[in-house]
Amino acid sequence: MTDPNTDDSQPPDAHSPDASRSIHLEIEVPGSVEAAWTAVATGPGVSSWYVPHDIEPREGGAVALSFGPGMDVAGAVLAWDPPRRIVLGTGQGGMTFEFVVGAIDDSSCVVRLVNDGFGTGDDDDAHRDAMAGGWRIFLTNLALHLEHFAGRAATTMLPMAVWAGPGDDAWRRLLEELGIAADSDVGDHVEVTGTGAPLLAGTVAASRPRHLALLIDQPAPGTAFIAAEGDGDDIAVSIWSYLYGDDAATVAERDDPRWRTWLGDRAATPDAST
Repeated sequence: MTDPNTDDSQPPDAHSPDASRSIHLEIEVPGSVEAAWTAVATGPGVSSWYVPHDIEPREGGAVALSFGPGMDVAGAVLAWDPPRRIVLGTGQGGMTFEFVVGAIDDSSCVVRLVNDGFGTGDDDDAHRDAMAGGWRIFLTNLALHLEHFAGRAATTMLPMAVWAGPGDDAWRRLLEELGIAADSDVGDHVEVTGTGAPLLAGTVAASRPRHLALLIDQPAPGTAFIAAEGDGDDIAVSIWSYLYGDDAATVAERDDPRWRTWLGDRAATPDAST
């Protein structure tokens, strides 16, 4: 599987007030253009590798997405050119997300993402960097979805919590608490054995700093990723799963709140005096 690549090129004087700065990423994925289009331009498709989406399939159509309770975002389809190009816009600061699908050969294609709408201050730089890191995780998950579950709709579990930083320490703690070896690499089969943690097991499909992507076999077939994102004192720790099969909804209803509690109970900084 090809990792997402970034085009770090910037316009001249990219930090000037009128500079336009974007995230440019692309990933090679297996399958047809039509399958990739379904994955990036329909609600069930996007929900199966990113976050739950509703997309009205037309230019000007309504878009709704959710990152969890109380974190709903509304937007619109700004451009609609199936099966090649879709642009989504949200009401949050005029952010736009363009997906372009192109054939490589009869059995593979490339998905290109342009995320635009960032400002030029230091906080905007940090936001852009964080978004780029997050998109690399999700595009890896997109490739896994298209390789193993194309055309099928996933049931999601999206538990996360904010842990104390720095990021490398939060990642080390997370793997220790889960009972996963810190040197787990592509091809290794890993299983969560941490105290009180729900069942999660699968094969490592991608391993990068503070991120493992998994093709899971337990508690249901699907994809998952474990990640610790961000820098500084607050690190977003995620254990997100995308489940398939007849039992997927039942498993998600059971395990999602258990994962949220498990992560939340471990969010506090460990007391060094104990």
